[in-house]
Amino acid sequence: MPKARRHALFTTTSLLALLFSAAPALPAQAAVRGPIADHHHDSALRYGTSSNWSGYAATGGKFTSVSAEWIQPAVSCTSTNTWSAFWVGLDGDGSETVEQIGTEADCSRGKPVYSSWYEMYPAYPTNFGNAVRPGDHFTASVTTNGSGSFTLTLRNTTLGWSHSIAKTLKSATLASAEVIAEAPSSLTGVLPLADFGTIGFTNARVNGKNLDASNPSVIDMATKDGVTKATTSGINTGTDFSVTWHHS
Repeated sequence: MPKARRHALFTTTSLLALLFSAAPALPAQAAVRGPIADHHHDSALRYGTSSNWSGYAATGGKFTSVSAEWIQPAVSCTSTNTWSAFWVGLDGDGSETVEQIGTEADCSRGKPVYSSWYEMYPAYPTNFGNAVRPGDHFTASVTTNGSGSFTLTLRNTTLGWSHSIAKTLKSATLASAEVIAEAPSSLTGVLPLADFGTIGFTNARVNGKNLDASNPSVIDMATKDGVTKATTSGINTGTDFSVTWHHS
């Protein structure tokens, strides 16, 4: 499939200046989640690699709902600025839109930055202002009526806040459903992946059924040069799996 398009939000110089000269939450706000990029797929094994996604993606039908739960991971930071995002969404694998909601764990100037957001790609992402902490339990879902109306919901059951966003996107093809750990992107391409250790996704469901019932593809994140950035486990109990960081 063609390489995913990127938002030209800023020039390279102004992007870097904006990310790291002001408030520490800016990396999460400026980074963009988007469609799967550089996807190499073996249909016989239902296995693929991607430069920016790791997790599971269901394709080959019409998808109207996806949901999952996770515990917000803590990131290990060095002097390098890095990013990671965790989300559920529809579209993006084989289509040019993604309707997605989730959390983020970044490193800015050696310090961790945690946030939450939704994105109706290719529109700009929107960050929520609520606190996000390592160890917080999240539930997330994206649903549609199949005719362009979407509801994106994120709940922090630990801190007791939630958002339910109603949006319309008539161009959505509903070509896929995903539960993903992602290396977000800027106009320069895929950003360095933050060391989030291992994140466990639980109770993952597609079209109201267990994740494994959708016969999804397992996706590992790797560079074009073959460096493994994150790997995805098998599915346990039909709904649970984990993604493990290996390289930025």
